[in-house]
Amino acid sequence: MRLCHSSARIQRNGIMMAKRDNTRIDPRGRKVKILATIGPASSSPEMLRKLFRAGADAFRLNMSHGSHEDHAKAVKAIRAMEKEFARPITILADLQGPKLRVGEFEGGKAVIRHGGHFTLDRDPSPGDDSRVCLPHPELFGIMERGQRLLINDGKIRLVVREADDKRIRCSAEVGGVISNRKGVNVPDAEVPIPALTDKDKKDLAFAVEQGTDWIALSFVQRPDDLAEARKLISSHAGGPNGPSLCAKIEKPQAIKRLSEIIDLADALMVARGDLGVELDPQEVPPLQKRIVAASRSAGKPVIVATQMLESMIESPIPTRAEVSDVANAVYDGADAVMLSAESAAGDWPTESVAMMHSIAAQVERDEGYKERVRLLETPPDATTSDALAHSCMTIAETVPISAITVFTFSGSTARRVARERPDVPMLVLTPSMKTARRVGLLWGAHAVATKDIGSFEEMIAKGKRMALRHGFGTAGSKQIVLAGVPFGTPGATNLLHVVTLSGDELQKHEA
Repeated sequence: MRLCHSSARIQRNGIMMAKRDNTRIDPRGRKVKILATIGPASSSPEMLRKLFRAGADAFRLNMSHGSHEDHAKAVKAIRAMEKEFARPITILADLQGPKLRVGEFEGGKAVIRHGGHFTLDRDPSPGDDSRVCLPHPELFGIMERGQRLLINDGKIRLVVREADDKRIRCSAEVGGVISNRKGVNVPDAEVPIPALTDKDKKDLAFAVEQGTDWIALSFVQRPDDLAEARKLISSHAGGPNGPSLCAKIEKPQAIKRLSEIIDLADALMVARGDLGVELDPQEVPPLQKRIVAASRSAGKPVIVATQMLESMIESPIPTRAEVSDVANAVYDGADAVMLSAESAAGDWPTESVAMMHSIAAQVERDEGYKERVRLLETPPDATTSDALAHSCMTIAETVPISAITVFTFSGSTARRVARERPDVPMLVLTPSMKTARRVGLLWGAHAVATKDIGSFEEMIAKGKRMALRHGFGTAGSKQIVLAGVPFGTPGATNLLHVVTLSGDELQKHEA
């Protein structure tokens, strides 16, 4: 019987070790996170598993496409993966937002002449080469002479000559073929439309019901947009414990009020698609750096998104320019980089994730990476929590430290530590599965949902044990433990301790 018991124990431990290998912070070899969009090319459980193994840390549901049934199946598959790999996985639901579109044309399309005249009006009849319906009455009356209207992702550029409450007469700065329901961008005016359409409200309610971890709000123009979304999330979640809120920066109006938007958001996304339509292309790179820097200074995660490896929709190899684009986002210290159509609808979804992983890992191995990512100064606020988070980085640069272990309930302490961009990985221990999933977009964080602690001695013992179990050190290495007393009190980080790991903790746990 003893022999059989021993064999069973070896088998059990073998399973545990397999899970540990999947939960280590550095099998990936990087701290920046990868957010992969789910779509027709990647929605099956088998493909989701491949994307996760290739390096995806979080998954995006694009609510502009697919049915609620499709998205619910994806959520179910991801939650099943969590159990399989014993690792919290982040899900972000990206709302479509108030997309403006022209009406329809006779024959489905028309041609606008370069330098010619073209009118947008409220007449619902089919359009032609001279006019088309614009089914958005809120635009009439706000447009002024000299302002621009961009159609079909900026391929057609109209300049307003005169406008009233029935017609917007324009001259075509850049003409071309225009077809039914093409999108319209209004870069020079704040459009008086709500941030959430009826579709968005239904999608938001669905996302809350499905237990997604983040909701991304599209076409944010003003802080009030976030307040409206936050109120709806709270109402559907029955309180403040609903998904976190990510503000997508893709309108020039949002840039003007960036600091206010950061204050109200839990994270930001540099959505370069529509931002690149509404601004001149050369304006986007410095704005990207500005948004990343502002988010990092505030200690809030920031995602760089759109067309990062665009050619990999059809090709197994990216262009050199795309590789440099991803690398620059990593050098800037972005928390996450995102794949859109590359993983959702492309021919090479797994290869796209693997390539992004490889680029990010290579950058973080660069000797100059540490210096580059620290070019941005992030001085701590005058709080005990910030002072201790800053001290973690100083200690890790002075003493050989294998990891920073953070005990947190809300994730706030983890965000403070991540803002410092320390050299060593961060193990986030939390009794809240919601928190463990949300920090999946946070730079350098590896979250484990575990039972709460009740004493200093328990904290030290658990910190050592979990660090060894999840590959954050070996016997003899040192780690920093950061927590708050009294335990279980959100926002009370006031304790920092340096401990030395030994094999005894893990052996006692497995005995």
